[in-house]
Order: sequence, then structure tokens, then C-alpha cells
Amino acid sequence: MHDFMLAKEIVDKLLAIAEEKKLEKISSVSLEIGSISLAHDGFPEHLEDISIENLEFGLKSIARNTILENAVFNIKKTAGENWKIVDIGVK
Repeated sequence: MHDFMLAKEIVDKLLAIAEEKKLEKISSVSLEIGSISLAHDGFPEHLEDISIENLEFGLKSIARNTILENAVFNIKKTAGENWKIVDIGVK
């Protein structure tokens, strides 16, 4: 669930960047994902780390019918507790 919410946040950010920069197509996106742990029920002892596989599935699902539809998502696990867009490839 949290993986999908993060995927939505990332896609929304990418679409905002694309609109701002007037991009017509995004072919690839490189992301760095830290240890983003979220409690699904509000209790800190029930923290779940983001699954890269689930995140990628969410990104591809949410990107359907957008300029990101055929984009390749390169996701690298890094230190820290945040995520960031490292590179956006355009064609």
C-alpha cells in the first residue's frame, strides 16, 4: 500500500516537472530511494520498508496513459530516509 502511495507521489512530481519543462515524452527515470519506512496503521513498531519491486509495479501502473507510459524506471536503494529523482531521460 505504501509502495503504491509513494509511486503516485513520484509520478505526480514527474508529471509536474514534465509540464513545467514542456516535455512531450519521458523515456527513463533514475531514482534513489532511501529507507523509507511507513507504519500502515500509525504504530511505529509496525514499520514497513518500501519494496523496490512493488514500487516499480506501482510506478508502471500509475504511469499508464501518460507521457511516462513506456519509461524505464531505474531505482537504486541508497542511505538516508528520502527519495529523489536523479535523472530524467527524454526522447
